Amino acid sequence: MAEINPRKPAWSGRFSEIPSDELLAFGASLPVDKRLWREDIAGSKAHAQMLAKQGVLTWEELQDVLRGLKEIESEIAAGDFVWDMADEDVHMAIERALTNRVGEAGARIHTGRSRNDQVVTDARLYLKRRMRQLASALNTLRRTLLELAEAHKKTILPGYTHLQKAQPISLAHYLLSFSQMFARDFRRLLAAHEAADLSPLGAAALAGTGYPLNRKLTADELGFSGLTINALDSVSDRDFFLDALYAAAVCQVHLSRLAEEVILWSTEEFGFLTLSDRYSTGSSIMPQKKNPDFAELVRAKTGRVIGDLNALLITLKGLPLAYNKDLQEDKEPVQDALDTVEASLRVMTGMLATATFHTDTMYAAAAGGFMAATDLADYLVVKCGLPFRRAHEIVGGIVLSCERHGIKLQDLTVDELQGYFAGFGRDAERAILVEKIVENHSTPGGTSPKAVAHQLEQTKEAFNTDEQELALYL
Repeated sequence: MAEINPRKPAWSGRFSEIPSDELLAFGASLPVDKRLWREDIAGSKAHAQMLAKQGVLTWEELQDVLRGLKEIESEIAAGDFVWDMADEDVHMAIERALTNRVGEAGARIHTGRSRNDQVVTDARLYLKRRMRQLASALNTLRRTLLELAEAHKKTILPGYTHLQKAQPISLAHYLLSFSQMFARDFRRLLAAHEAADLSPLGAAALAGTGYPLNRKLTADELGFSGLTINALDSVSDRDFFLDALYAAAVCQVHLSRLAEEVILWSTEEFGFLTLSDRYSTGSSIMPQKKNPDFAELVRAKTGRVIGDLNALLITLKGLPLAYNKDLQEDKEPVQDALDTVEASLRVMTGMLATATFHTDTMYAAAAGGFMAATDLADYLVVKCGLPFRRAHEIVGGIVLSCERHGIKLQDLTVDELQGYFAGFGRDAERAILVEKIVENHSTPGGTSPKAVAHQLEQTKEAFNTDEQELALYL
């Protein structure tokens, strides 16, 4: 029975000596790409079945190959497979093990196939699987946001610009803003899935092959929707990885923004929410501390995900066609980014689902100060027909006076308002009630109960559609 020497590279026939163990370890991708073992075995099964149908392998050889691959698959899944760094990568590790088990048939399955098209086939299959997993985790967070928005349609809190109180909004309105961000992230993940959904198997090294391969057969067997068109592009293309990394980076940025809000809101200064003890840590020196460490880590890990995208962009920049060893550096940033985003999604989902929202504190923060100023100016525009710039000037003067006297707009009587401008009517007091302000902002996309109810309905419909689409892939 033929065996592959595990200490001798498969390409060593042309060489009088081989690199040292140190250099081989430097060049090996096995520690990273062994995570693609499922995809590599699936690709080898499909390729072997195609070779048999094309008469390159006999029926008996095919059965030996499939049996051997199934045994290897079971061993790896059970953690019993021995990975040897001398194999360089997952492809050679599995091929060596297969050939050592079934002999020449194992060595024949590389017929018409190069590691160039093999690795990118594995990469595309891996990415499709990870995009489905990531989209599923993302939708769990989206569902949590929808449930919270449904529960807080009447909760009022300050909306901010420049981290200064701006206008009162509903908590549901706030939560639905993140729902929109994550809905766009979902579409980007599926777009990356679609970009990876073409089979390059059969492109061989860069020019195709003279063997009678049936690329469509292997593509169908592996669940690809079609074939790549050009062999040269097929083995050098990593755009689908870039698409996934961009989608991951944007999603992590959105998670970071949400984490920042959670961090701020959980401070004593804001007091809008309290995190569950399960999602907090303490201080080694200050007994009173309850720190939002996990939200801070979500915020911090955004840098590494953006770095992963940047790393692959720089790796690809200026590479000549077709395959270069540089492309071995494509998988580690992808794996790191996708692992990081998926973990962050799960952390943020649990954190929000178990947090306590202090609605009374939110309302008190919205009712005070000068957040009614814009609506008071709008009152003058509607009631008195003033140009908005003139109304803005009048109300700005009122705010300045209130600041000097240490009072809020809501502390002013109608008579006092009329002292600033005679056009204020007896109904001016209602114009500065936070409930009335929220109710008045009724344009589509606004924060009024009616507008929020419509947003909630639209968001739920879009989410259900996305869930149905995702189910087709799972």
